[in-house]
Amino acid sequence: MNKLLVVVAHPDDETFGLGSVIAHAASHGVEVAVACATRGELGEVAPGSGIERAELGDVREAELRAAVHELGGSRVEMLGWLDSGVDGEPAPGSLTSAPVHEVAAAVARVLERERPDVVVTADGSDGHRDHRAIAAATLRAVKDAAWQPARVYLWCMPRSVLGRFVGDDTIGTPDELVTTVVDVSPYLERRWRAIRKHASQVPPFDAMPPDVQHAFLGTDHFIRIEPEWTGGPLEHELFAG
Repeated sequence: MNKLLVVVAHPDDETFGLGSVIAHAASHGVEVAVACATRGELGEVAPGSGIERAELGDVREAELRAAVHELGGSRVEMLGWLDSGVDGEPAPGSLTSAPVHEVAAAVARVLERERPDVVVTADGSDGHRDHRAIAAATLRAVKDAAWQPARVYLWCMPRSVLGRFVGDDTIGTPDELVTTVVDVSPYLERRWRAIRKHASQVPPFDAMPPDVQHAFLGTDHFIRIEPEWTGGPLEHELFAG
């Protein structure tokens, strides 16, 4: 397994969500490219950051590139949609308002250029509409693209973990759907350095008690999509064999 493509909706998703995936791959000598659908210009500006709303897209794209470099990734490609925000009518040109086949076609073009062995995106079970949109588009792209990766995974947050933080055991991915669990605790220090690159945003981990924080950051959970999971013992590695 020589190359990984990570597909995300916003700057910071690659670090707050999939940061250990990138760091783990890089530590195994896997080349990592990141495709990001939006510049995250509707995100909440961190108090005291001094960043103006008008410059947030530029700032967040720069933070994304710095964080990917810190994690060991090689390249970032911006797909060009607008951030949809979390509620209200999504604006024309936003990721959520775009037809899924158009977003899938853009992801497929990246797939065909990068020719990754492994593709990972988040499953969107946290409820954010842009996360759901990029997950659907990525899975469609994998089916439509001329290049077929050997493995495709949805990174996820099991209900047993997410529920400890939000106090709602209906949010997140049902634990029984998880096929792959990877210990990523060796990459915690690198991941925290990358998290701090996103100075315009407030990391959710800062509000967590230490045990919950470690549950989020020390272990990654996935649903294997390709090859289709047929049961058996859980996987514990994305990049072997």
